[in-house]
Amino acid sequence: MGYAIRAEVLDLGVYKAGKPIDEVKRELGLEEVIKLASNENPLGCSPKVKEALNDIINETHMYPDASNFELKEAISKKLGVSPEQVFCGTGSDSLIRVICNTFINPGDESIMAEITFPRYEASVKLMGGKVISIPMKDNGLDIEAMVDAITERTKIIWFCNPNNPTGTIFTKQELDKVLGKIPPNVVIIMDEAYIEYVTDKNFPNSLELLPKYPNMVVLRTFSKAYGLASLRCGYGIVHKELGEYFNRIIGPFDVNLFAQKAAIAALEDEAFLNLVFETNLKGREYLYGELDKMKLPYAKTNANFIMMNTLVDDKIVFDRLLKAGIIVRPGHLLGMPGWMRVTIGTEVQNHKFIKALKEILATM
Repeated sequence: MGYAIRAEVLDLGVYKAGKPIDEVKRELGLEEVIKLASNENPLGCSPKVKEALNDIINETHMYPDASNFELKEAISKKLGVSPEQVFCGTGSDSLIRVICNTFINPGDESIMAEITFPRYEASVKLMGGKVISIPMKDNGLDIEAMVDAITERTKIIWFCNPNNPTGTIFTKQELDKVLGKIPPNVVIIMDEAYIEYVTDKNFPNSLELLPKYPNMVVLRTFSKAYGLASLRCGYGIVHKELGEYFNRIIGPFDVNLFAQKAAIAALEDEAFLNLVFETNLKGREYLYGELDKMKLPYAKTNANFIMMNTLVDDKIVFDRLLKAGIIVRPGHLLGMPGWMRVTIGTEVQNHKFIKALKEILATM
């Protein structure tokens, strides 16, 4: 039609999110559907968040604070950093794009794991960058091989920890071995979207590393443990100078009023966050035990999901689970055919999932 679409856009695919509950109900005529596909918090959000949202319902016509002042203050107080180190956006997705907009020129290289969060690849390609994909090691990031792949054209290296979709982590000791090999002009992204679920005591403390590594960016989100996925609020912690550059690209009203107020309220409710952690831990151990009984391989997780091997065609298992009213994430969409990623749900949801999975596999 005469359009001159950029080649980088033509090369991109459309992100395939987990199927919405209402869509599955309509398609299959189901009254009850459990969604365990998108790593959402099955407990929802804090009651304090709901109160905060109700209190500002009459302010819907107002623009939000473009500086995110109160939210940055709350985050900085929570994490022990200065407000100037914090930048906020509409979820980690948008901040990943902002980072690539800041650093990637056509032909620049960006290193990431072969199986990891797909938005890194899409954002790099959109800027004309070249993706350097490093094979996995025991379902985890091979960070030594990733660092060894750095060249003079490398601009960004992406460390997703815990890794999505495998749930695996690399330890402080493993990170310490490679950090010194990363040139100061290469930006290190520590994507810690699932950090609130981590149980491994050897998990690295990225915030302690920031003073020594001004080229490091720590990304976190309110979408997972805090249960604010629909409001789209992510944030990053960096050196002040780097944050100033990111804020030149982030839209002035990217974080809406409801997201700002909800995030502040969520940070204040430690009791709810502890409940989320304990519920996830209990569900994780239950699923481990059931998968062991079924002799199904799985990756040990430090997140709120488990990547498991069905030992059969994951497409068939996905379809049959769907007909049983359970939505999961099939592995073939994540580069791991035969596997599937399952969000750890409530006790009732986890039991329904295992019951349905047993019945399906018994017929295959």
